[in-house]
Amino acid sequence: MGAIVENYDIVVIGAGHAGCEAALASARLGLETIVFTVSVDSIAMMPCNPNIGGTSKGHLVREIDALGGEMGKNIDKTFIQSKMLNKSKGPAVHSLRAQADKRAYSNEMRKVLENTEHLTIKQAEVASLIVEDGVLKGVKTVSEASYYCKAAVLCTGVYLNARCIYGDVSMYTGPNGLQAATHLTDSLKEHGVEMVRFKTGTPARVDKRSIDFSKMEEQFGDERIVPFSFSTDPESVQIDQASCWLTYTNERTHEIIRENLDRSPLYSGMIEGTGPRYCPSIEDKVVKFADKNRHQVFLEPEGLDTNEMYVGGMSSSLPEDVQEEMYHSVPGLEHAKIVRNAYAIEYDCINPQQLYASLEFKAIHGLFSGGQFNGSSGYEEAAAQGLVAGINAAQQVLGKEMLILDRSESYIGVLIDDLVTKENHEPYRMMTSRAEYRLLLRQDNADLRLRKYGYQVGLISEEDYQALLRKEQQIEEEIHRVEHTYVGSSAAVNEVLQKYQSTPLNGGSSLAELIRRPELNYEVLAELDPERPELSAGVKEQVNINIKYDGYIRRQMKQVEQFKKMEKKRIPENLDYDQVQSLRIEAKQKLKAYRPMNIGQASRISGVSPADVSVLLVYLENYRGGQEEKTNE
Repeated sequence: MGAIVENYDIVVIGAGHAGCEAALASARLGLETIVFTVSVDSIAMMPCNPNIGGTSKGHLVREIDALGGEMGKNIDKTFIQSKMLNKSKGPAVHSLRAQADKRAYSNEMRKVLENTEHLTIKQAEVASLIVEDGVLKGVKTVSEASYYCKAAVLCTGVYLNARCIYGDVSMYTGPNGLQAATHLTDSLKEHGVEMVRFKTGTPARVDKRSIDFSKMEEQFGDERIVPFSFSTDPESVQIDQASCWLTYTNERTHEIIRENLDRSPLYSGMIEGTGPRYCPSIEDKVVKFADKNRHQVFLEPEGLDTNEMYVGGMSSSLPEDVQEEMYHSVPGLEHAKIVRNAYAIEYDCINPQQLYASLEFKAIHGLFSGGQFNGSSGYEEAAAQGLVAGINAAQQVLGKEMLILDRSESYIGVLIDDLVTKENHEPYRMMTSRAEYRLLLRQDNADLRLRKYGYQVGLISEEDYQALLRKEQQIEEEIHRVEHTYVGSSAAVNEVLQKYQSTPLNGGSSLAELIRRPELNYEVLAELDPERPELSAGVKEQVNINIKYDGYIRRQMKQVEQFKKMEKKRIPENLDYDQVQSLRIEAKQKLKAYRPMNIGQASRISGVSPADVSVLLVYLENYRGGQEEKTNE
């Protein structure tokens, strides 16, 4: 008997957060999909932090949901604590974050995959790609089984040639001691894919029974829980929540770390990969922020049916004996029993500049890529890319237009644009500061921004789309009504205003003008508005934000118009940059390497200056004029 040969429309390699979204998207679009994983038990595993969302990451989860992805729905089913972060600041930076029951999260996602039509799960390691004349034809597993397909999505996460390290201990395994994938890198290199080596890390897990919580500050979830998914009934998530706990490192902790830096693989040269700047190990924090005499440490439960607690803020690759001493120096952890040591993990990933904005490889037609394999960090960044890569692989097979989100309409657009146009020398992490138009790209309006794309692709149902259109209409009508509803300076009106420390009225005012006062909002003015219609919480929130920040929103929309003009100036795919006179050598090299789709994208490539962009614009005007003359002849 020969080796197995099977045929599928789409192959997805890896079943982490990116792979799950990619596989679900293509299968839900009716394409026969197979997803490979080194272990079926590791589907949607959370090898590091036990939470979903957080600053800017919460935006990504909401956007994934708006497009028809699964992450938001899954965390709504399996969270144990939920909190809206940055509530004291403006709505642009509000971000939802939820503690997950790690095992439940993985089990629920696996259940969804197992019960999705057109989706096959296969436990096997993919060893090589089958590529003919620059076109992907399929993949081969370690056992030489061949799986032919029309497109494939690489979502290998941190598994390629993975190496876990702490102190002098170095093990060639994936996270949590799972098998590493050791064959695919060579095949990718053979097909001209440029690989890089990155690293990330995770803190120790300690036994809850050995922690003295009396020395820590208890951290509670929100009283009123807001779900991640726009399709989750808010009443269904009002549950009893688990607590997290806050403590701090101290000078003794820092002293232990400094005394043992020579034994840290980070500083001894044993770790070659580049780590994430915005999620540093405790060794890095102590060295780089030497002026700080303490750092926050969060104790977070890993689930409801386990005593393991995650020691957030203290990831490390120090030797085991140093870890014991270091953790024991933290108040409340003096007698903590370590269940799993902290470790760093090194892995192979790609330079994402080899990808189009669709997340397809420029050099291999039909091969897409998503997740940490693209040089990013975080479950949310991974899931967002996996969803887009899965959608676009399916769109290509179906002969439809690619889904490309731009920076002005989504955080996902910012994430992908940054990856494919900017030089990333470390694992990329999403942050609100990376989004120029963040007042428009709030987590509360992700459905209004992106639901239509999910519907056009086919991942959002007609029912959900009609609900969105009703919501848009209600927001518009209510804003118009509030702007044209007036109240006078009666004693009753002024009494309400004084209750909220707001200046009394001398004459008439529209409700909209009152809402714009910092101390007032749409909700508190309900008692002055007897004609107010019954509306959902989501509609009320949009009415309040749109009225309150009207001036700022208009200003940002004008900036977006300018941005769109640059994005519409397309650059011919076959443009010979050597023919563009006055373009600096560095700019020519970068433009040839990146092959940007439009002037906007070209302007964001590091090494391409505003002067280079001006030269390019002039050249394109003349180039198009010449092309039109040829056509007329």
